[in-house]
Amino acid sequence: MMRILLFLGTNVAVLIVISMVFRLLGIDTMLAANNVDLNLGALLIFAAVVGFSGSLISLFLSKWMAKRSMGVQLIEQPSTPFEHWLIDLVRRQSEHAGIGMPEVGIFEQPDPNAFATGWNKNAALVAVSTGLLQHMSKDEVEAVVGHEISHVANGDMVTLALIQGVVNTFVVFLARVIGHAIDRVVFKTEQGHGIGYFVVSIIAEILLSFLASMIVMWFSRFREYRADAGGARLAGREKMVAALRALQRVHEPQDLPAGEFAAFGISGKLKQGFMALFASHPPLAQRIAALEGSR
Repeated sequence: MMRILLFLGTNVAVLIVISMVFRLLGIDTMLAANNVDLNLGALLIFAAVVGFSGSLISLFLSKWMAKRSMGVQLIEQPSTPFEHWLIDLVRRQSEHAGIGMPEVGIFEQPDPNAFATGWNKNAALVAVSTGLLQHMSKDEVEAVVGHEISHVANGDMVTLALIQGVVNTFVVFLARVIGHAIDRVVFKTEQGHGIGYFVVSIIAEILLSFLASMIVMWFSRFREYRADAGGARLAGREKMVAALRALQRVHEPQDLPAGEFAAFGISGKLKQGFMALFASHPPLAQRIAALEGSR
């Protein structure tokens, strides 16, 4: 219920903030003075519906998409000593974190990796790669699982979906304001929308989306530090640091495939310079330093 209220509150807040900013800056008056007949209220509602629809649909389908795109094999009836140990580990950490028992699965990938996903912290999925089991000790796997359980307990999937919905709303709204204004002022379209509106809106949306993604990825990197701290609480700081160092030994493995659940994997490929702004994970060295500095 709290997450639904948060979604509704965030949605309303976006509409109010944009309306106030435009009114305070006199943008609506300026547009009217230039014969830009734009209904900002209606556009705000349209932008919010479009902006939040995609992120929420992605959120609700995240577990289904993860299972199929990653080829996750759920452990429904443990058949090996390791599967029994993994199920018991997830159950124990979930109880400690105060969440419902997630589904547990394994997916084929040579690199050590893991992820958590799901729209509800009491109906999540935690999956580990075969490479994780091959390259890490049980203590390190315990820390990785704690990291993923922390993502679930922190409600990271829902929070990121809300943030994505907010930035989507701004992108859709501003792109159409820009397109409409240029169509009226520059291309002198008097009624309806001309080709200038559609071309400029598309270009503006692409450019604004590019900038907005930096905000989303910044938040994703912030959540990684919190999940590392959560993994340290559940498994122990030394185990969490050891798990991150194990990832370094395999030279910063490839990112998970694109998608909502990718932002909550344990690993992330190191990106340098400007591209670091679009990385979903901080460099492993920085994550290790953050844990060691919190002693």
